Amino acid sequence: MRHELINGFNGHLLGIKELIRKSLEAKKFAYCPYSKFRVGAALLTHDGTVFTGCNVENACFNLGLCAERTAISKAVSEGYTDFKAIAIASDMCEHFISPCGGCRQFMREFGANWDVYLSKPDGSYVEMTVEELLPASFGPEDLRVKKVNIRNEF
Repeated sequence: MRHELINGFNGHLLGIKELIRKSLEAKKFAYCPYSKFRVGAALLTHDGTVFTGCNVENACFNLGLCAERTAISKAVSEGYTDFKAIAIASDMCEHFISPCGGCRQFMREFGANWDVYLSKPDGSYVEMTVEELLPASFGPEDLRVKKVNIRNEF
């Protein structure tokens, strides 16, 4: 653990445990009739706003949405794109929940150096950064680098 408190809105401190508690609460709303695998997420913006999300499955499996992407999409739809941390919770007792590859890339879109708290139902957690979860990643800044000019010959 690098720190116990996260700076929140107007200088107030939001405890990591509180952010994890919000992710545990969010998993209660999970719609997962197929996998029965509930996941919740709580996303903290730089102004202290918290957005929660849960996984939402679909009979057409690839149309399901993970909790992390739900929370981030809710934040973006409200005009937020600068994030401090996200806490992720599931019902797994013996392992810390970890975001899927798609969620790691989705989080990376909004920066590599923000905190990710992987938790268990008892509130214990491991802290990582997006960069640690997705090393040598591809992000928006990579689209701004100089590229070779290729002519389409087809």
